[in-house]
Amino acid sequence: MIGNLNHVAIAVPDLDAAVATYRDTLGASVGAPQDEPDHGVTVVFITLPNTKIELLYPLGDNSPIAGFLARNPGGGIHHICYEVADIEAARDHLLARGARVLGDIKTGAHGKPVLFLHPKDFTGTLVELEQL
Repeated sequence: MIGNLNHVAIAVPDLDAAVATYRDTLGASVGAPQDEPDHGVTVVFITLPNTKIELLYPLGDNSPIAGFLARNPGGGIHHICYEVADIEAARDHLLARGARVLGDIKTGAHGKPVLFLHPKDFTGTLVELEQL
């Protein structure tokens, strides 16, 4: 059902410092910051040859990333994202097998439908699915 790894999302306490690390230290191709008010984050995508890294920074005090950073002040991996061909079929398949879907299907930072799966059902990892 799942396809390629789309990205690994990392919550960061200092977006400018994280961008500089990936751009200047690692020599990665770094995109421009992009506010995603529906998700309460500012994102920056780092493009790698085989996947992407998504830097997440809180957009306001009510951001879920603000809560994550309160528990993990140095930042850290927030979620992993897999591609699926049909997000509604994937959701229905997972629900039929007892997986917990968090919220409704939304439009993600790539402008494509996404949904999140409860970390307790996936070995402690928050999983995002993104439709191709």
